[in-house]
Amino acid sequence: MSRIVFMAIALVMLSLYGVSVLDETVVEAKDDKAVATVVAPKPANQRNVRNVVIRSDNGQFASDGRVDGRQTSFIVDTGASHVTLRESEAARLGYRPHEREYVITIHTANGEGRAAPVTLDTVEVGDIIVRDVPALVIPDKALSVNLLGMSFLSRVKWVHERGQLVLEQ
Repeated sequence: MSRIVFMAIALVMLSLYGVSVLDETVVEAKDDKAVATVVAPKPANQRNVRNVVIRSDNGQFASDGRVDGRQTSFIVDTGASHVTLRESEAARLGYRPHEREYVITIHTANGEGRAAPVTLDTVEVGDIIVRDVPALVIPDKALSVNLLGMSFLSRVKWVHERGQLVLEQ
């Protein structure tokens, strides 16, 4: 009887260990294939993970954020290669490219246009901070909102689930 109890306790402990290992599994895409990597769990007091949940509003993920410490708002756009700022918003944030700096051809829903590349010192969404973020400044007539594009998103982990976007750093 004691052997049965001992085996039952051992199985429960082994199951708990397996669950904790699975909880620390990270899935990453490499060469268009999903690869699972087991990460050794860190003690709870050593985890330095920051999460931000962005809820969907009419099918779009809108978020307040900061550029170089100044408040702004974004629509999350995984189809945008860069963080993109409207010209008026960029000027308010201290970025005023000259006409001759609009050297990148862009294609938007409003047609073809020109954009000026800039590098934002910091972009913050909640507690997540990304430094030295490549961005584009485009004329206001080409875009009605600022976009939080892949030049930011590719530097954090993110997942879309249950109608919300979860960012992690």
